[in-house]
Amino acid sequence: MIRTVVLDIGETLTRDDRYWGAWADWLDVPRHTLSALVGAVVVDGRDNADALRLLRPGIDINAEYAAREAAGRGERLDETDLYEDVRPALSALRADGVRVVVAGNQSRRAGELLRALALPADLVVTSGDWKVSKPAPEFFEKVLAVSGSPAAETLYVGDHPANDIHPARAAGLRTAHIRRGPWGHWWADDPEVRTAADWSINSLTDLPSLINP
Repeated sequence: MIRTVVLDIGETLTRDDRYWGAWADWLDVPRHTLSALVGAVVVDGRDNADALRLLRPGIDINAEYAAREAAGRGERLDETDLYEDVRPALSALRADGVRVVVAGNQSRRAGELLRALALPADLVVTSGDWKVSKPAPEFFEKVLAVSGSPAAETLYVGDHPANDIHPARAAGLRTAHIRRGPWGHWWADDPEVRTAADWSINSLTDLPSLINP
């Protein structure tokens, strides 16, 4: 039985269009250029931030992030960034008595913006809040600490095999890979991902019937 569902954020709950578009605008390159580089690192299985490093070798991403914030061009997130199935799916899970936790690799600012949206979740937290990022085992230790359920009764949902599915499984959690966003679509049919994931889903609305058949 799954008693707690923990969800990744980027390309699981939120579209990353605004995120990457803002970086392209800040670095003064066409958005399609950065988008293509994101695709390249996805295919190679590399870190998302490598797209920025390919664009600007030697870039100090943290320094550029701080400069964006100082210039009033920092992170923005609102209701339009959510996928349409987020509120219905999370509400259905909670109605079934499932604890819902949102935990992904985002900044503290992104966490503040998400919490301001009042999602139907028991907890919204980011790697910036925890000061540890996926795929580090310590991130999933913190996931289990806030889950309120044993690992075998906790499901982690995400699109990214290296950051979500494989490390969550290594931590003993159940896993669901969502076919969404570049990572989710490209790696959905990879045999290793299929083996590591307990479920493969196309929408968050698949979750209630899967965990409570």
